[in-house]
Amino acid sequence: MDKRSDLPGFYAKNLQERRDLVAAFASLTDEERALFSTPHLDPELMIENSLGAFPLPFGIATNFRINGRDYLIPLVIEEPSVVAAASHGAKLARPTGFRADADRPVLKSMVQLVGVPDLQRAVAAVRDQKPALLSACHEPSMAARGGGVFDLEPRIIETGRGPMLIVDIFCDCVDAMGANLVNTAAEKLAPLLEELTGGSRRLMIVSNLADRRLARAEATWSRELLGDDLIEGILDAQAFAEADPYRCATQNKGTMNGIDAVCIATGNDFRALEAGAHAYAARDGHYRSLTAYEKTPDGDLRGRIKLPLAVGIVGGSTKTNRLVQVALKILGVRSGRELAGVMAAVGLAQNFAALRAQVAEGIQKGHMKLHAKNLAVAAGAQGEEIPRVAARLAADGTVTASHAAAILRQIRQTAEARHK
Repeated sequence: MDKRSDLPGFYAKNLQERRDLVAAFASLTDEERALFSTPHLDPELMIENSLGAFPLPFGIATNFRINGRDYLIPLVIEEPSVVAAASHGAKLARPTGFRADADRPVLKSMVQLVGVPDLQRAVAAVRDQKPALLSACHEPSMAARGGGVFDLEPRIIETGRGPMLIVDIFCDCVDAMGANLVNTAAEKLAPLLEELTGGSRRLMIVSNLADRRLARAEATWSRELLGDDLIEGILDAQAFAEADPYRCATQNKGTMNGIDAVCIATGNDFRALEAGAHAYAARDGHYRSLTAYEKTPDGDLRGRIKLPLAVGIVGGSTKTNRLVQVALKILGVRSGRELAGVMAAVGLAQNFAALRAQVAEGIQKGHMKLHAKNLAVAAGAQGEEIPRVAARLAADGTVTASHAAAILRQIRQTAEARHK
């Protein structure tokens, strides 16, 4: 029987019931389930000067159907409404689902050479010696998996300190994110390039603008479900983002809400993805939206996303944080490329849901409903007091910390009077 990610009423179930459903979907062991309560990681193995761990909420986005397969999506994020929005965007797209794909997992590093006496001769020499340079980077273990350094290209750039020679090194990282692989290759080649060109090496470092490693996703939301007014509103919102970088920055931030949350859950580097995404958005000198929308001939809304996603399912914190392993098991992805495609679909669902909410009722309605719970807790509410305070905050329309405290005092005073 096929696993299904549309779990009716998932949000309304208690914590144990949600864990039971996810454990059944992903065939989690009792030991793996226990990690949701007591994540086992050793900060000493991960960073220097550690004092402990800083937990973040681990949620599940439901309803995702990507390339004909159902996924439950682990999201690690502190912001209210992101998990609900992604789930809702996926639910509305579920009749046709998402289509997603990703490029070959290519990442590049760069060797910076300064003081090169003859730049044109150096370029020619690097190209002439390319086979020998590639051979120097050969790693049998990577080659056995179909990866490794496969190309390099010299280029001259003009800078405020004069012209420099940059040698780009391209590596197929297979199922790893690849930063360590390409940095190692750059450091190995740097002295050879120094000798070959007569220049002095400076930086030997990965580029986080992984524009040869793009991921794409698309989905169609039906006119019947959305209505013409909502579709027109979303198209107007998209036009706003394309014309104005102040709006576009917020639109792309919303898209990255979902992508970053999957990134953190799967032990990848969300700062690298953020840098690459925003650099890609500005690649032609104009900061653009990572998503695009259009109306189909039938009047439906079609959305697309394309951005660089250098992510992997091996290496990094996948070995040092056991909850990352559980997240990958829940996802059930079999390659880094599949993970990139899934993340692109999540980003598109997140962006669509945010636009739909902004056009339909304003972004704050759902966000503040969830924020009300946080304020109730911050005011000191406990147990059954929390939903009562949150409900009053939402009903009054004054969602502030002082009002939460006042409501809580009133609830407790009423309870005390009743017991006298």
